[in-house]
Amino acid sequence: MVMMKQRVTDEDIKKRLEKVKCKLAIMSGKGGVGKSTVTSLLAIHFAKKGHSVGIFDADFLGPSIPKIFGVEKKRPVLREDGIEPVYSDRYGIRIMSIQFFLPSRESPVIWRGPLIAGVMRDFLGRTNWGELDYLLFDLPPGTGDAPLTVLQEVKPEGVVVVTAPQDLTAMIVEKSIKMAESLETAVVGLVENMSYYECPQCGHREYIFGKGKGGELSAKYRIPFFVEIPIDPNLTKLADMGKIEAYETDFFEFFEL
Repeated sequence: MVMMKQRVTDEDIKKRLEKVKCKLAIMSGKGGVGKSTVTSLLAIHFAKKGHSVGIFDADFLGPSIPKIFGVEKKRPVLREDGIEPVYSDRYGIRIMSIQFFLPSRESPVIWRGPLIAGVMRDFLGRTNWGELDYLLFDLPPGTGDAPLTVLQEVKPEGVVVVTAPQDLTAMIVEKSIKMAESLETAVVGLVENMSYYECPQCGHREYIFGKGKGGELSAKYRIPFFVEIPIDPNLTKLADMGKIEAYETDFFEFFEL
């Protein structure tokens, strides 16, 4: 594990992020709704528009960004002045994840919350992001130590919340929206993942898990951007193959900060 010999300070973190124009946190109170997929698609959206983009995989217990981008076998360059992130192959998206420092892809991180928060601060205080237009933080589910550390230490310009159509998911996701509000962080977008299935032959949309929950949340909290992402076997296949950058559909076409 990479740890600093000296304790990371708030000034260290501020210095590492000073050349990042916009910081966005992608979060959800519920696990399994596709936060990492949404983070990846959003990063690709910005990169396609010519922006420089980075992803901080803040889900230490279930890191998946390296797998999705097919960079699991790459390793960050360790320098005396910090850590150089890994670059994705197609768009050069800069990626930092705890997964790069584990002995194998199957190795678990069995840590309590305070240790996760401490190591996360270590990464924040050491990673050389350089000049970035966007830095996305893929947060773990819930409203615990890791999301709290990012929202308090990084102070992102906005939060994108990910939900799914089921009633239970919407109820739990609402806690994330309220967490962001309590920390005075703007919720700038709501994404309903696995929203519907569209028949590739006839174009008919079937809302398998029901319709309207994401739209209701977006209206209730006056969230400016709302998008539905369908169940798409091709997207799942490309993510499993580590080739998500080859996915062509842009669900965030009108999203810009």
